[in-house]
Amino acid sequence: FVAYPPTTPEGVVIFGKNSDRPAGEGQSIRRYPSETFATDDSSNDKQPMVQCTYISIPQVPKTHAVLLSQIDWMWGAEMGANEHGVVIGNEAVWTRVAEERESLLLGMDLVRLGLERGTSALQALQVITELLQEHGQGGACAENDPSFTYHNSFLIADLNEAWILETAGRHWVAEKVTKGGRNISNGLTIRTNFDKSSEGLKEFAKKNKIWNGKEPLDFALCFSEGGIDDLQDSRQGCGEAFLKRHESKNSLDRNEMVKILRDHESGICMHGGFETTSSMISELRMDGKNRHWMTGKPYPCKNEFLLQDEI
Repeated sequence: FVAYPPTTPEGVVIFGKNSDRPAGEGQSIRRYPSETFATDDSSNDKQPMVQCTYISIPQVPKTHAVLLSQIDWMWGAEMGANEHGVVIGNEAVWTRVAEERESLLLGMDLVRLGLERGTSALQALQVITELLQEHGQGGACAENDPSFTYHNSFLIADLNEAWILETAGRHWVAEKVTKGGRNISNGLTIRTNFDKSSEGLKEFAKKNKIWNGKEPLDFALCFSEGGIDDLQDSRQGCGEAFLKRHESKNSLDRNEMVKILRDHESGICMHGGFETTSSMISELRMDGKNRHWMTGKPYPCKNEFLLQDEI
């Protein structure tokens, strides 16, 4: 979830996310400091590399300090924030684009890379989409289940704007949000109203016969596997309803987001074979006094959101 005024109090942005993962999987609150790297050597064999979950990619000259809710066996993270007030979370989505066979970047790797390399939501969006198109996404997303794979959607936000990024293979669309609330769950939600998209998206859709080229390209309709989730009682629909309750009321604050993330009837707080393994809420403020709360444990309904030290 992300919300801006007039859904939230003036000068405040609220971000919230539950991480729903295989039951029993560990997830920890971790911090990584800002670092600098010597990347000006023209010799390829001296180019600093960063080892992600499955592949190594070239390192950048400087990374930003980050606070992460990190799955214990992965390099990447389900959600987190950086020292510049950027927050990112991702969701699994299933699309009509075939999975690449190789183990490439995971969506969780892209979350961390966006935070380590982006000083704004827009820059983090650019980082993620460029890496997605260059290196691709793919690989097992569960430690002991190589068949559990998926593509990803992302919610990337700072004080000024948020970007909903939804992907299908190496293609993507992004929608800009500057007021009110927006949520994502485990399905594509961007229809024809995207503000940015990958190069060659329309040509790819026509070539693969998932778009006729006549009507405006409806990304969710064309690329979703199994159709669009537009049911009011789905987690996506319930999340939209929660946000609507606060629409134009300046009332969605940290405490109200806690209630949303603890809700069982909607399935937002998940128990069972897949469960909410960790949760996060961020309050981004006009005065710069950003605050982040994390559980670091399963079930936000049973555990407190702990205020984290400044990044």
